Amino acid sequence: MLDDLDRRILRHLQAEPSLSGAELAERCRSTQGVCGRRIEKMQAAGIIEGQEAVIDWTALGYAVEVSLRVTLDKTQARAFDEFTEAAREVAEVIELQTFLGRVDVRLSVLAQDMSHYQQVYRDRILTLPHIADIEALMHIARVKQDEALPI
Repeated sequence: MLDDLDRRILRHLQAEPSLSGAELAERCRSTQGVCGRRIEKMQAAGIIEGQEAVIDWTALGYAVEVSLRVTLDKTQARAFDEFTEAAREVAEVIELQTFLGRVDVRLSVLAQDMSHYQQVYRDRILTLPHIADIEALMHIARVKQDEALPI
């Protein structure tokens, strides 16, 4: 599906997504037009979904990150849908993942400090529908964060 040029483009975009078209073409040993068409093709195929800014939340004053592992009361037919719909509305929830197994959902919650976290937890998280059990895991350090894969 991907040829050598496509893989070179993806490797360089993963490493440095802010490269200009000309810089990318030079590093991939191609022309800017060819690289642009290849990127468009990979976007149309759903391989490249977009680009994003990586924000250092601590630099903006968000010093507390907590992962909440939530088990839902699945005796209610729409428990899963109603919970995820409501959780999406909590601004401090920056990530929501679903699982098969004992834990149904993991929420990643950011807060400015412990007081702010307690307020969000009590007023916004504990009021979410269909929670059967919840476990909080306080983030201490991010040891590895890398979404790039060898291509």
